[in-house]
Amino acid sequence: MGVFETGMSPESLDEPGEGRHEAVRARHERVLGLIREQGFMSIGTLAELFGVTPQTVRRDINILSRRGLLQRHHGGAGPILSTENMDYLDRRVLCLQEKRQIARLVAEHIPARSSLFINIGTTTEEVARALSRHERLRVITNNLNVAQIMRKNDSIEVIVSGGLVRHKDCGIVGEATIDFIRQFKVDYGIIGISSIDMDGTLLDFDYREVRAARAIMENSRKVFLVTDHTKFGRNAMVRLGGIEEVDALFTDQRPPEELVEILRRSGVALHVAE
Repeated sequence: MGVFETGMSPESLDEPGEGRHEAVRARHERVLGLIREQGFMSIGTLAELFGVTPQTVRRDINILSRRGLLQRHHGGAGPILSTENMDYLDRRVLCLQEKRQIARLVAEHIPARSSLFINIGTTTEEVARALSRHERLRVITNNLNVAQIMRKNDSIEVIVSGGLVRHKDCGIVGEATIDFIRQFKVDYGIIGISSIDMDGTLLDFDYREVRAARAIMENSRKVFLVTDHTKFGRNAMVRLGGIEEVDALFTDQRPPEELVEILRRSGVALHVAE
């Protein structure tokens, strides 16, 4: 773990060996970077750029498409263009080990006897699991899954917001949720996000969820943003705010350099889980 540290992690299942695995990982990173910068890229162009066969490029695209990182098209691939998030059950297993690594790192920065908000999201649910053995926390959440995870520790006080319960992920949203959150001022606000744009804009898919997250940010002494590397440059349409508004970003891979520079300029601590 540390500040301003390392990497990227799309995986390959078809090219064994540690050295080759690292080469595939680097190629996947480059493919994603090119598609973010230029949009649609043809299989032929990518094969020529990397000196590999079209079949290898197709395998790369299939792997990255299954992970929700790009959109397959006839003859090539382009960025994900969607106004809807992935299904909750798919999100829960996507990058699960990375989310658990992030969660353990976050837990190291939360002292006992702290008060905190934890919002909706599969990464924040892993943070709840990592915190479930802490002593004497006071947790306010609009996520019934978080409440279920943390209620098993008798020394943790769990307070659940009112509002509309979403059937798909047990998140709680709506005006009642926002009014409830605004009654508190806590030590730490732990929030997830669906996308971090390359200019540092924080984006999500559900306007009601964003409003609740906004209330959490405004009523936390410190805001910790937790997100895996697949959210860097992803497409979403509802603006939460700017990354400069958080105190620390916890992730599993070093962000693209333009984001790293924004973090540096804004004084946002970057913690990368190894």
